[in-house]
Amino acid sequence: MYQKYKNVETVKPSGLELKDRLVGIQRVTKVTKGGRAFGFSAIVVVGDENGVVGHGLGKSKEVATAIAKAIEDAKKNLIRIPLNKATLPHEQKGKFGGARVYIQPASHGTGVIAGGAVRAVLEAVGVQDVLSKSQGSSNPHNVVKATFDALLQLRDAKTVASQRGVSLEKVFKG
Repeated sequence: MYQKYKNVETVKPSGLELKDRLVGIQRVTKVTKGGRAFGFSAIVVVGDENGVVGHGLGKSKEVATAIAKAIEDAKKNLIRIPLNKATLPHEQKGKFGGARVYIQPASHGTGVIAGGAVRAVLEAVGVQDVLSKSQGSSNPHNVVKATFDALLQLRDAKTVASQRGVSLEKVFKG
């Protein structure tokens, strides 16, 4: 699922205390000759609030079953995000479809300045101080995936130093 990203660390759900957040539920209607058939799709974000997060989609005829399926799907797609204390290591832009997301680290005490789907993802990751802006499409599915795109591009200082083949001090001092 995350093949196009470098340095993606996938995580097994065993041993983690994961909390799930429901991002959105859509009622889907299929018109047949016998009438309308209703179904539901749910998008869920799960995370341990310590750098591990995943998202999933579930579809079913009932809401509860759709949510349960989405949670199971999210647990299969867990990844580790590098954090710098309670914020992000650097600013980043992400995009998916028509959705654009910009996330930026903030000083201690700022809180999570984000709306809707972006807030659910950032809180599940465990970020406590961040500024964000969602532009373009407000479709929750695309906004969640755009937020994941931004988070997957984040790199901490140790990773940057090892990729460049220089010491940690040289990364900061140039």
